[in-house]
Amino acid sequence: MASTLAPRTARKTRTPAASRRTPASRRTRRRLAADAGLLAAAAAFVLPLAWVVLSALDPRASLRVKVPDGVTLDNFDAILTPEITFTPLLNSLVLCGGATALTVVCAALAAYPLSRFPSRLNRPFLLTVLFATSLPITAIMVPVYALFVRVNLIDTMQGTIFFFAASQLPFAIWLMKNFMDGVPKELEEAAWTDGASSLQSLLRIVLPLMGPGVAVVTVFSFVMMWGNFFVPFMLLLTPDQMPASVSINDFFGNRGMVAYGQLAAFSIVYSTPVILLYVLISRRLGGGFALGGAVKG
Repeated sequence: MASTLAPRTARKTRTPAASRRTPASRRTRRRLAADAGLLAAAAAFVLPLAWVVLSALDPRASLRVKVPDGVTLDNFDAILTPEITFTPLLNSLVLCGGATALTVVCAALAAYPLSRFPSRLNRPFLLTVLFATSLPITAIMVPVYALFVRVNLIDTMQGTIFFFAASQLPFAIWLMKNFMDGVPKELEEAAWTDGASSLQSLLRIVLPLMGPGVAVVTVFSFVMMWGNFFVPFMLLLTPDQMPASVSINDFFGNRGMVAYGQLAAFSIVYSTPVILLYVLISRRLGGGFALGGAVKG
């Protein structure tokens, strides 16, 4: 009788252990599947970057991702000329830098009353602004082109700057308003008590405290403008005014001939200003508002 009960007792004691191992094995399989998905996504981003770096140093670059037989800097020597690189990069810096500064200033001035003065019209206005960001750029370029011709802004740097700023302003207002909501209003009220105006409190208190937000809006606006091909291609006609986002099309020759090595080298040089901008303001991007004790006492 005892011999028949022993196996049953053993089976009962092993059952909870087996049930504990089953969820653990499922979690392991799920974690491995997630890691495999992340590695696949990382490979999808790394492979194009690897092609750009390797092809820029390859004298016989092609569409294949391969280690070059011999490292050379001839591709950089071929593109580092005023006509190919320096003038288009300068035009891009003027266009994107001016439009970014105008966007940040206008977004701050528009977001301040939306954040500090509640109204029933704030939400409909913000929803309208959000709707404006969903309009495809190709749908509005025809009337914009006709308008620019009438007001003599076609083929001008200032006209392109205005349109760049107008196209990025809706989303910039949303971002700036959300960051501005995190600054306590009590700090401004203290400044108003000391005789400061609303503009002075915005410039001396709100904007310095929301430095990370201003940095985010600046980087986002600059990057979106820096890679825009369609707008300057439509609004600028003179080759000497074309930015680098348009001049990169010159590396695609006729009959399918492409200078892959020079294209990769130009891509590296073209990406440098964006990388430098991020590095310069990375400290502000990583910082917080740190306003937890600002209104205590």
